[in-house]
Amino acid sequence: MDPVIGPLDLSAHVDEALAIQAVAFGLAPDEVAVRRQIVLRHMTYPGATALGATVGRHLVGFVYGMPNDRTHWWSTVVEPYLRAQQNDGWLDDCFVITELHVHPAHQNHGVGRALITGITDAASQPRSILSAIDTQSPARGLYHSLGYEDLARRVLFPSAPRPYAVMGAPLPLRRR
Repeated sequence: MDPVIGPLDLSAHVDEALAIQAVAFGLAPDEVAVRRQIVLRHMTYPGATALGATVGRHLVGFVYGMPNDRTHWWSTVVEPYLRAQQNDGWLDDCFVITELHVHPAHQNHGVGRALITGITDAASQPRSILSAIDTQSPARGLYHSLGYEDLARRVLFPSAPRPYAVMGAPLPLRRR
């Protein structure tokens, strides 16, 4: 059965979503607890929205994001890295993909692509930005195929063990 992509009340399904993120991203229970509070806070921000991928009644993937606000924590961390590459203008009038995760059993079947294109197609901003672990991975391959380009690399987030890349793409995202 193919997953169905649709609107997700992420606040109501935060634990189910974070269980997917924990498996897909390798998070420990204490990291999940911290992220739970972050997700619930994010969903109160203006313009925050989420989509889910479901098979029957089971969530198998999710994405959420919001219009960027330069006062938000993520934006303040990445801004110096973007400025160093003359790319800090990307932080204005853009839609941030905050999280995108698909359960490993449903990866490589177009679920992530459907989630990210669905959420960005509904955005009113002319471009999108996101951060991804700075390594050649299936996730980065997906983002590149959608038109995202590296805006800054080796971005260090406090408490993150690995560097990230910040990527940006004009909207709508590239289709195959």
